[in-house]
Amino acid sequence: MKMVHVTINTSDLEKSLKFYQEIIGLSIRTDLRKTAGRPIVFLADGAEDVCVELIENPKQPYHGDGLSIGFHVDDVDAAYARLQEKGLTLSPVISPNLHTKFFFVDSPEGVRIQLI
Repeated sequence: MKMVHVTINTSDLEKSLKFYQEIIGLSIRTDLRKTAGRPIVFLADGAEDVCVELIENPKQPYHGDGLSIGFHVDDVDAAYARLQEKGLTLSPVISPNLHTKFFFVDSPEGVRIQLI
C-alpha cells in the first residue's frame, strides 16, 4: 500500500494554491478545475511524491485542528529566513536532537505545515 494524497477542503482555492506553490514550493501535478465539476487541484514536489489535493468547498472548508503535514527542506534555517521575510507567522525553530531541526507555519486553512 502506498499513500497517494492528502485532501484539504478550502474556501479559497486560489489563496491555498498560492500558499502551496509560493511558500511550500509545490507544483501543480493535476488540475481538474475545468473537468471535475468542481475546483480540484493536486500538487506535489515530484512525480512520485504524495500529493496535496485541494478542493474548493466553501460549505465545508477545513478549519485547522490536529492535522500536520511535514515537508523536508535542504536548509531549515534558510527556509525559516525566507518565510520570515515574507511576513509569515512561524513557530520557533525546534531541535529535539542533533540530527533534527524543524519549524511550523500555518496554511490558509489552518493546517500546521512542518518544514524539517
